[in-house]
Amino acid sequence: MPRLICDITTSLDGYGAGPNQTLEEPLGRGGELLHDWLTATRAWREPHGLPDGEDNADSSVVEEHLGSIGATIMGRRMFSGGSGPWDEDPNADSWFGDDPPFHHPVFILTHHARDPVAKAGGTTYTFVTDGIESALEQARAAAGEREVQVAGGADVVQQYLAAGLLDEIQIHVAPVLLGGGVRLFGELGAAPPKVELVRVIESPAATHLRYRIAR
Repeated sequence: MPRLICDITTSLDGYGAGPNQTLEEPLGRGGELLHDWLTATRAWREPHGLPDGEDNADSSVVEEHLGSIGATIMGRRMFSGGSGPWDEDPNADSWFGDDPPFHHPVFILTHHARDPVAKAGGTTYTFVTDGIESALEQARAAAGEREVQVAGGADVVQQYLAAGLLDEIQIHVAPVLLGGGVRLFGELGAAPPKVELVRVIESPAATHLRYRIAR
């Protein structure tokens, strides 16, 4: 059965997005700095149709991760920034354009039903209204032999972690202090899960930490 993993970037002070998120600044004030390490890599730029890119330790981490993923789960806000009915969402077609970088099935957690949407390059969006377990079941069926990733946002990661469904977390710590915003782990309750450090890879742009969720 495909594993469920989370791959996400945080600031040094533990925020996955900065304060005051808007459609113009979906990652909040200063949040775009979190991904400077990522957007500079060859492994990230090539799927986005961008030239050049650095071929370094960061790029190797990205390439390894992207090559392992067969399906993605994300929240509505990560998909479009909206939360209400789709016909009232000014960004209902998503942040990712007509040729998204996923190239595999993507499952969107939402309270508002919508027909699936097929995009160029093999990306299909399926909108799941009956909870995180249903999204995971569908994603695992679609992933084949590959892994399923929870892409975010932080609230979705917390839901899967609290439900005991996550197998692994890879956290990329960017050398940025945001001073506020959306914490990756928030409140984990009285009995947070135990984690085991699996790997550390360092670079000047980020520190990549991989943890296994202890069962």
